[in-house]
Amino acid sequence: MAGTRPRGHARVREAAAPRYATGPPPHALTGVLLDSDVIIDILRGRGEVVEALAVLEQRGVPTYCSAIVWAEIYAGVRPGEETLTEAFFGARGDVVLDAATGRQAGHFLGRYGRSHGLEMADAFVAAAATTSGLQLWTRNRRHYPMPELRFYEPRVGEPEP
Repeated sequence: MAGTRPRGHARVREAAAPRYATGPPPHALTGVLLDSDVIIDILRGRGEVVEALAVLEQRGVPTYCSAIVWAEIYAGVRPGEETLTEAFFGARGDVVLDAATGRQAGHFLGRYGRSHGLEMADAFVAAAATTSGLQLWTRNRRHYPMPELRFYEPRVGEPEP
């Protein structure tokens, strides 16, 4: 085995965690990944966003967060908001940032980094949504120029399908 070196760890092919949505029709709403701007609005009690989240929960649509969003939120948590913030995140699913997510984020950065000013955090959020089959709920769509990314558009006050 000349020329080869021992590997410390074997590569493991990761499959999507069972809590992720799998196999639905491409436009079905199977879950929503929350962006940090939406979470800030919810934690600060912005009425229409809180109401839209309540509608999602009533319909049984799972909501998710990613480690990137956790970091963005905790960077700005005000004194006294820690308990509410922990409870909010504790009630959501987690989207794991794995190798597939990293590759997709790198693809997005290569494609949109210079032309659209895409930042690494937004590339990872978009990659987390696309690789897990979730729709992204954000109020900053200009940060996400990817045509393959599906957005969640809240429709408060409309009857359920």
